[in-house]
Amino acid sequence: MIQTLVDSGVDVCFMNPGTSEMHFVHELDAVPQMRGVLALLEGVVTGAADGYARITGRPAAALLHLGPGLRNGLAGADGKEVAWAR
Repeated sequence: MIQTLVDSGVDVCFMNPGTSEMHFVHELDAVPQMRGVLALLEGVVTGAADGYARITGRPAAALLHLGPGLRNGLAGADGKEVAWAR
């Protein structure tokens, strides 16, 4: 999955992982073409990914924990879509 992201032009992954995503985080360290950035809150992850894309013009990945983490991040992502519409 990481190589697919890299092949698609993604070079940074903002994340707030839970225990079920630790294998992904571990493997991310082995891929020099992608940088992982940890955040303490899910809204920060989606906001950082959105800001990165706006500033650089390149896509960013956002890794969130399942359940409430995903829900919290999606709430932030929804707000970002509204901002892009302006």
